[in-house]
Amino acid sequence: MPATALRRELRTLARAEEFLLTDYGSTSGSAELRRLLLMRSAEDGIEATASQLLLTASGTQSIDLVCRLLLQPGSTVLVDDPCYFNFRALLRAHQADVVGVRYTSTGPDVAEFDALVSAHRPRLYITNSALHNPTSSTISSQTAHSILNVAAAHDMVIVEDEIFADFEPEPSPRFAALDGLKRVIRIGSFSKTLSASIRCGYIVARPEWISDLIDLQVAVNFGGPSPIAANVIAGILTSGGYRKHMDALRLRLVRARREAADKLQELGFELPQMPRGGFFLWCRLPDGLNAADVARAALVDDVVLAPGDVFSVTGSASAYMRFNVAQSNDPRIWAAIRRAMERAGSSSK
Repeated sequence: MPATALRRELRTLARAEEFLLTDYGSTSGSAELRRLLLMRSAEDGIEATASQLLLTASGTQSIDLVCRLLLQPGSTVLVDDPCYFNFRALLRAHQADVVGVRYTSTGPDVAEFDALVSAHRPRLYITNSALHNPTSSTISSQTAHSILNVAAAHDMVIVEDEIFADFEPEPSPRFAALDGLKRVIRIGSFSKTLSASIRCGYIVARPEWISDLIDLQVAVNFGGPSPIAANVIAGILTSGGYRKHMDALRLRLVRARREAADKLQELGFELPQMPRGGFFLWCRLPDGLNAADVARAALVDDVVLAPGDVFSVTGSASAYMRFNVAQSNDPRIWAAIRRAMERAGSSSK
């Protein structure tokens, strides 16, 4: 993370006018950051106006607000299988019925998607665009068009969480760009690229939805994100340092992915595909090993692993694990994983 740039912007804010340090912010969030985000959206082929963008306290809060607006207890929501584990936790909090669609190397399985939407009539489909979590797969243009056609036929809204988009070497298809924000809601934040401490998210959507979301955010958070957080992020984006930071970070992650993949393959893991970007590797364990057993065995060495079924609605990923290559550069980790695999293998015999 660019700690030096963060410190510089915080020092600048310490000299700012007092209202920025002490008052509530605008209900829509910092006008400067919103302007910058609209420019970034336009670069992605998404034309939006100021009435279509709202700043929030985080990416997670963005999804929470959308769920508050569009769901009722018992509403059905479609997610990928596997998907980001906190999507499931958040949807449980909203008492939604969650249905999983098999996720492939090019996006959700289109035939299964069509069948599930026809059978369950979900109100929302929530997914990661760009680099999918946990698989790091990228949706193809053909799959994206097919999914949008199904959504349109059944009046379903797509929530596109693009929190990992800036880790891509080149942009991949975006539902929001293909759809023109008619039935797609775009969500993002900078917690993965700048700071998990200085939190600020955003929502790009139809103007009438943004208006209702502003009222909801006032009700549950009495306004938008911290003006301090929003201005720190805006300062970094305008300084020119953000693009340089991301260019360097993507190069570091190329090396980290390669090194982690080599270590995993030495341990007998299988990588279905090498991601084109990001920091996750989705790997299959050697035959006979259960990911949950390996994860429990690793706790003996104070190593926390991410077993596949944590991400799977149907519990069909017990042979998989997600690894964060940015957290895998300590050689003690690989020794601990080897011991955990040995313990899990012995206990299963």
